[in-house]
Order: sequence, then structure tokens, then C-alpha cells
Amino acid sequence: MTAPIRIAVVGLGKIARDQHLPAIAATSNFDLVATVSRQGDGVDGVPHFRDIEQLAASGTVVDAVALCTPPQVRRSIAQFAIAQGWHVFLEKPPGATLAEVIALRDAAAAAGVSLFASWHSRYADGVEPARDWLAGRTIHRATITWREDVRVWHPGQDWIWEPGGFGVFDPGINALSIATRILPHPFFVETAELDVPENRAAPIAARVAFRDTAGAPIAMDLDFRQEGPQSWDIVVETDAGTLTLAQGGGVLSIDGGTAPAADTDLHGEYPGLYRRFAAIVRAGVSDVDVSPLRLVGDIYLRARHHVVDPFHE
Repeated sequence: MTAPIRIAVVGLGKIARDQHLPAIAATSNFDLVATVSRQGDGVDGVPHFRDIEQLAASGTVVDAVALCTPPQVRRSIAQFAIAQGWHVFLEKPPGATLAEVIALRDAAAAAGVSLFASWHSRYADGVEPARDWLAGRTIHRATITWREDVRVWHPGQDWIWEPGGFGVFDPGINALSIATRILPHPFFVETAELDVPENRAAPIAARVAFRDTAGAPIAMDLDFRQEGPQSWDIVVETDAGTLTLAQGGGVLSIDGGTAPAADTDLHGEYPGLYRRFAAIVRAGVSDVDVSPLRLVGDIYLRARHHVVDPFHE
């Protein structure tokens, strides 16, 4: 496929309007041919539908869909899209459970369509240079600090507090998507503590101790209650110095100094994601890495749960 890929965006919440629609508009790889959302309006000049079944029945020619819905409802929509022969872009996290993502991967393979589990933070400017620098280094320890104000970044998004909504692991899985990309050894959960508001089903904060297969400890601190300056930082201490990825992977430094240059082809998270999606569609392959989601599942298996004060918007 060399012509623009005809894509529909399903779910027109904040992430779709802030990131997906501008990234699609800025590339020649895709043409936006439809939007789908049960709430609100679509995009001027583009056909809009209330559900994906209505889109399919309309006769609109679609090659691919980008699913920006909450994770709890994404599997059935993706399954329907795969059955139409459409390629599927899954916003992160790719599903509410690991099993359903694996089922979608297998269904896409059987149907001969591409499935993309998109980990947008891996496309931040500092991630690939960090991965290159850490390759072959001895890791002494790593610290992940992801603390943000949920009222700023997820206003009115009640789904995030429901089962399958991930709570603080909605941003926390971004950190894990970076860590699983840049660290040279696999790592696993040793202990975890989850703080769950008494009126919610998902955690508002978490502290997790990992260890990699070479023995290095990795500590993660997540909190949705951060006010003032926000923190999205990964610090890795090695035998050759300390690497710091700040601002969600966007700023890289080594021992506080100048970092290796970023690959300009990866500039911008969502433009990078859509370049990758176009590439796998045209190559006829899928890209479904479940390692960040698997770690979140393992955290829940190992965690102690603590009831904390109720959370109100």
C-alpha cells in the first residue's frame, strides 16, 4: 500500500483531539475519512458516526482505525475492526487485560491485518539515545518517579478509577514502557504497595520494587496527588555515570551534561507513532509488545493494598 492509508479515529476524547487528530493531519501517510464517538461532535468536513458498527454499515472505505476509547471497551471494538479487515492502532494501554491483547494479536494474525500496541512514551526524543547509551553498561540501580496531578491531566475521566481503568498506572505504564525499552536486562516485581481511595476501585499511588536479571534494583514511585511541579523522571546509575531521562523521556542527560543527539526521525511522540503504524501496515506485520502491561499485572499480583482517603474530583 503506497497511497495514503484511509483511517478512522474511534473515541474523540482529550487524547484523540490533542494528539491523534493533529498527528494525522500533519502526515501524508494517512487520510482521515471518519470519526466515531458516542458523545460530542466530529471534525468539520469528515463523516461522523456514533459507533463502529454504524461506520461499517455506511459504506465508507476504511483501511485502518485508531482506537482512543477507554481500555475497558477497546477489545470488542478492535475485534469488530479486525473482522472488517481493518488495521488497528491501539492507544495505550492496549487493553484492560493481558489476555485480551494476546487474543487480539492472534486474531489480527489470522485475519492478515496489522495490530499496533502503541506505547507513545517510547517515541519521546530521549528514549532511543538512552537505550543506545545503556547498551552494554553495568546497571547499579534505577529510580522511576512519575508523580502528576490527576485533576490536571485526567479531568472528569471517571473510567480511570474503575476496574480496568488502571488508576495511577495509566501514566505509570508510560514509565514502564520506557524502562522496558531502555534497560538492557528484563526486570520483575519483588514487592508493591498500592494506595486505593476508599471510594474508588483503582490506585491513586504506588510504590514498587523491581529487580533485573543481573541483580540491579529498580524502584518506582507513582502518585496522582502531585501538586505544583510534576515529575516524569527515570534515573539510571551505571558503571559509566548516571543517565537521567526527564520530562517523560523528552530530555536526556548524562552526569548532568550534554546528552547524545536524538534521531530526528523520531521527533514527536505521536508523529513517530503514526510513522511506525504506516510502516507496519505497509510491511504487513504487527507490533504488539505486552511487556509493560504484563508488569502492571504482576504488580497487582504481588501488591499489598492500602485504603486511603477518598478522592473527589
